[in-house]
Amino acid sequence: MRALALAAVVANSVLVVTGGAVRLTSSGLGCPTWPRCTKGSYVNQAEYGVHGVIEFSNRMLTFVLTAIVVALVVATVRQRPRRRDLVRLAVLGALGIPAQAVLGGVTVLTGLNPWTVMAHFLLSTVLIGNAVVLWVRTGEGDRPARTVVREPLRPLALGLLALTAATLAVGTVVTGSGPHSGDAAATRTGLDPAAVSQLHADLVLLLVGASVGLWVALRATDAPAAAVRAAAVLLGVELSQSLIGFVQYFTALPVVLVAAHLAGACLVLVAAVRVVLATRDRGPLDAGAPAAAERTLQPV
Repeated sequence: MRALALAAVVANSVLVVTGGAVRLTSSGLGCPTWPRCTKGSYVNQAEYGVHGVIEFSNRMLTFVLTAIVVALVVATVRQRPRRRDLVRLAVLGALGIPAQAVLGGVTVLTGLNPWTVMAHFLLSTVLIGNAVVLWVRTGEGDRPARTVVREPLRPLALGLLALTAATLAVGTVVTGSGPHSGDAAATRTGLDPAAVSQLHADLVLLLVGASVGLWVALRATDAPAAAVRAAAVLLGVELSQSLIGFVQYFTALPVVLVAAHLAGACLVLVAAVRVVLATRDRGPLDAGAPAAAERTLQPV
């Protein structure tokens, strides 16, 4: 089950990157309709060329994710003793797939409206975050969550996660305002790309500064090694992502760097969620504790 949970994290992240590849290759309307690829076929047709192949291939990857998530739901339901929180997280991840499919269909049917494209990406980030929590929870016990860092640092970690979400959201606005729309006929937000890019850069600098502060505070207060390590990983990923972002902006957004930036966004999110989870403890994994397994749902 733990391996399936990690596979769900990876598969959701891969779909983000391949979805970006669809946009970066102007293949967003390679399958011009939905749920069919073309008006008369569910599969790609030769006349749509390489763009059709790219878009249809991305759609097919959804079935890989579906297989992983369904297997994960079955595994959590069949586990004895059953852990309700794991079932809940697995079901939420499964429900995200049809939601993404419908939102992806709306995106195609609206001619790649930038706001629906943004929503499509942001829903993916929610599913990635949910999968990370499930992955971590499969290796923990079911005791009530106990804070393992000094009291002000747990809210700071939660604030970092919220700031990460805001930074990603503004990043999607930057994308929706610049080039690489996914198709030559696709519209843009109409916002000034330079202005929204500056706002995004400001949030990035704030996020990095707050991450440095959290890492220093954790070290100074003798926090558990796992929490310090998680904060260090987050900071390292953020610095790498910041470097890619600034380079891509000043080199006219080459597609390779934009794709790397998308992958980096997923890594930042994963690292931020893990920092929050590292600031509390749920006890060791104990398959022989049915009372704990049947306990009312506890906060993650």
